[in-house]
Amino acid sequence: MNAKERIARRVALELHDGDVVNLGIGLPTKVANYLPSDINVTFQSENGFLGLGPITEENAKLVNAGGQLCGMTPGAAMFDSAFSFALIRGGHVDVCVLGSLQVDEHGSLANWVVPGKMVPGMGGAMDLVVGAKRVIIAMEHCAKNGEAKLLRECTYPLTAVAKVSKVITELGVFRFTNGQMFLDEISPDVTLEELRAKTEAIFIVSPTLCLMKQPMVAQ
Repeated sequence: MNAKERIARRVALELHDGDVVNLGIGLPTKVANYLPSDINVTFQSENGFLGLGPITEENAKLVNAGGQLCGMTPGAAMFDSAFSFALIRGGHVDVCVLGSLQVDEHGSLANWVVPGKMVPGMGGAMDLVVGAKRVIIAMEHCAKNGEAKLLRECTYPLTAVAKVSKVITELGVFRFTNGQMFLDEISPDVTLEELRAKTEAIFIVSPTLCLMKQPMVAQ
């Protein structure tokens, strides 16, 4: 199992029956593949619909907010972008799952721009992290160059301040409570000392620390 699959599988366990969920582009979109069979959620897309589903032949021209082909589930609703963001800003999204470039120990995140690089725009992340009831960051623990992504303070322009509920990486599950960062789960492939060495942020080890949970794989 590669790092991205492990992360997506663990994030799927955070979703509850009946949740309205927004999945960011990239790694977060994989979460939909690993939902437990007894959990039914409604996926929301910023470009204007509820009921995101698998690709079907009939909906071959339908795309999600990231421009990827997608489908619709029975009962899906379509609307304009203004109404879509009214749902987000009105607090009607239970969970948003986003990737991030950096997260700091206070739960602030930076995920929309790298200084000096051109980007097409900030997208809906700023609205989502403020409007959603829970914000889960799904990202690999370190950057490609090996640098830490969990920092004392973000160095990139912030998307939002102290809005992250949890960060899930391939090495651990971190929770933010009252401005402090707690390690709740740790990968069986890493020791606590190794995890600290790869994490610039200061975190508290939960008294109930356990190995990372993973959903059962269908036989």
